[in-house]
Amino acid sequence: MSNQDGRPGNGRSETSRGERLGLGPLRRELPEEVPPLAAAGAAEDAGGDRSAQETAEPELTGRQRLLQGLWPPRFTRAQLVVALLLFGLGFGLAVQVASHSDGDSALRGARQEDLVRILDELDDRTQRLEEEKQGLEKQRQELENSSDRAEEARRQTAEREKQLGILAGTVAAQGPGITMTIEDTKGTVQADMLLDAIQELRAAGAEAIQVNGVRVVASTYLADSGRSVEVDGNKIQAPYRFQVIGKPQDLEPALNIPGGVVQTLEKEQATVTVERSDKIVVDALRAAKRPDYARSSSQ
Repeated sequence: MSNQDGRPGNGRSETSRGERLGLGPLRRELPEEVPPLAAAGAAEDAGGDRSAQETAEPELTGRQRLLQGLWPPRFTRAQLVVALLLFGLGFGLAVQVASHSDGDSALRGARQEDLVRILDELDDRTQRLEEEKQGLEKQRQELENSSDRAEEARRQTAEREKQLGILAGTVAAQGPGITMTIEDTKGTVQADMLLDAIQELRAAGAEAIQVNGVRVVASTYLADSGRSVEVDGNKIQAPYRFQVIGKPQDLEPALNIPGGVVQTLEKEQATVTVERSDKIVVDALRAAKRPDYARSSSQ
């Protein structure tokens, strides 16, 4: 028996065999065939949609893509911490540069001759320290080469005692130096201004200082007392007269540097005069005071 398409008909026998084996009716589902013309049309429709979409959305330029990648910004926690650290470092550097600029403002506005004077003063200080170094080396060589080292040591000890006595104010001293007189008719000069003058003189190499008959030593203090000033408890009044032993070529320029002692006092309407001399006598003495706690480590 054959089907309509001419193939032998075995549909009944296959169905009967499946029912006898207990498999039940077999069912095959196949997808419906799509006609070639319909598939081609669908592909053309999809291509048309894509081309329409591409036509509707223009392609972005490189700059636009870069802007889209940078904005809005996306920060991580680590990046924020690094940014804060960099900000703190930059702020610290700015403060340091500003403070350094403020300290150099006086030198920036100084005249050429003032700058040359400051450089000469620095050169003189360097030379003075070099001479002191050479003197110490010479003393060491004398101690090493002397035939009678004990006698040489005693001689140097006595010389050193005189030098320390000058610094301590227990012996009088004389030598070249300057005399500085401060006239204060307005009563505007205070103790801190005189202290600045003393410190500037010491930095310039002053070896002995006397103010209105009071010897200035390492432990000297100054304090305001009405219209007068106390120096180690002794009241002194204007005019204030400084007698200073040292190298005049170093002492006078140190007082006249831009923004220094003389300019500060003149801003307070005080009159300052500085005179050089080949012989300055510092004869005000101080009693030797034994320290309460400090003892020599050689004992």
